[in-house]
Amino acid sequence: MSAVSYPAQGPSRRPDFLRWRRRSRVIRILRVVLPLMVGLIFATLVGFVIHGTIAGGPAASDATDTPIRLVNFRLVGRDDKGRAFVLTADSATRDQQDYQRIHLVRPSLLIDSESPRPTRLSATRGVMHEGAGKLSLDGGVQLNGADLSVATASSVYDTATGILQGQGDIAGRTALGEVNAKSYGVYDEGERMIFRGDVRGRIQSK
Repeated sequence: MSAVSYPAQGPSRRPDFLRWRRRSRVIRILRVVLPLMVGLIFATLVGFVIHGTIAGGPAASDATDTPIRLVNFRLVGRDDKGRAFVLTADSATRDQQDYQRIHLVRPSLLIDSESPRPTRLSATRGVMHEGAGKLSLDGGVQLNGADLSVATASSVYDTATGILQGQGDIAGRTALGEVNAKSYGVYDEGERMIFRGDVRGRIQSK
């Protein structure tokens, strides 16, 4: 009966076996460590998101509640007669309670701005009602035109019809002389001006 011989497990095979054992050990360690690292990274990201949401919540709310404000406000339009008007102001702030209202600081309105004889209306403050198309002015209201100078407490200009009305201790000067009243109105594209309420005047002869 013949003998069967096997390859000898000599010294040349031992380094490969040791390397294989080391790789197996590293792989077992990585199988434990990698999931732990992934979990830790995920938990850290979640923590950052929660912290940012909590810390940024009030700031975002404050930003949302901040009124919209424009500096050097300017609005150009035309009334139903085709006359151009230009409204400017030092600043304009939209009302938080009613977005159709714009609060103006030191507004100035140029009526019939494309004509050679425009009329200027200015005041300390005003409110533009976008929905109604009306501009309300109060605080040292001044109306100045070619032959007209009127000071009053308040005035309202209708941007659609072009009608201008004012009230409150009016003192005016026209081409005919001086006039005092409680209210006034400018109609027919500025061709007619009517004073009402305790009207007193002094006509100057040329």
